[in-house]
Amino acid sequence: MKKSRHSEHEIVKAVNQLDSGLSTDVICREYGISRATLYNWRSKYSGMDSSHIKRLKELEEENRRLKQMYADIALDNKILKDVIEKKL
Repeated sequence: MKKSRHSEHEIVKAVNQLDSGLSTDVICREYGISRATLYNWRSKYSGMDSSHIKRLKELEEENRRLKQMYADIALDNKILKDVIEKKL
């Protein structure tokens, strides 16, 4: 998984500053991010704290690995079925 430039703590702090009414331009300049990034963080992480964000990222990574495992097994299964059909 791609390493984030910003820690969970920084993301939470930026979202909280935005919710408290601080200007988006000031926040974006402080963290070196675009407005789009800030609003994406707000929509995804609003109401969370650092531990929740860390757990969410761990679950997303686990989900990605499980999907990859399923895709590999499904492909193996398809290949084996094709081999069996050709023999019969």
